[in-house]
Amino acid sequence: MNKLFPDGLTGVIFDCDGVMIDSADANREYYNLILAHFGLPPMTDEQESYCLMATTAQALQYLLPEKLHDSIPAVREKVVNYREKIMPLVKIYPGFLDFISLLHNYDIRMAVLTNRTEKGMQDVLNILGFPRYFDPVVTASSGFYKPRPEGARLILSKWGVPSGKILYVGDSDIDRRTAQACSIPFAAAPGARTPLPCICHAQSYAGLAQDLGLK
Repeated sequence: MNKLFPDGLTGVIFDCDGVMIDSADANREYYNLILAHFGLPPMTDEQESYCLMATTAQALQYLLPEKLHDSIPAVREKVVNYREKIMPLVKIYPGFLDFISLLHNYDIRMAVLTNRTEKGMQDVLNILGFPRYFDPVVTASSGFYKPRPEGARLILSKWGVPSGKILYVGDSDIDRRTAQACSIPFAAAPGARTPLPCICHAQSYAGLAQDLGLK
């Protein structure tokens, strides 16, 4: 029996970083390389936590002195070869592929809502070889960066289902607030770094599958 959705689960929305993938080492390396380029010290723990949740533009505005903000577009394109230097550090989160396979077998729809850019998200999907289960994939390039609720509302509209039959899986308070704004039940992913108000905090994807009655 589905303990969390006794009336049935129609779809699951996933954040990307910390949920689908473990990208903490990759993000740290990426931003530290940019900081080093400008002769700045590596990120603090507080800066690292912020950058894991933010868009790239927001993160760089946060990390770099204001006098360098005009150089951010060029920095993003030229300072670090993301595909060559950073993507090898990105790993699929343990148990995630088995979990989405179960969802697929139960005809449960899946979408992605991320603060990555469209190109960055497509690199993740393509390079790591994710199955083509996710539709739609909503990124910050759409202008619907979290915690703004428009991205989640777009997914609900495309699916044509009530929010109460959807689960949002995220790892940050930004994800929780996005879900809350659309009345979507929120589950904290195994990679969540801090306790979050949620219908469940998954210790593993196998455990989340059990809670959803999938195994």
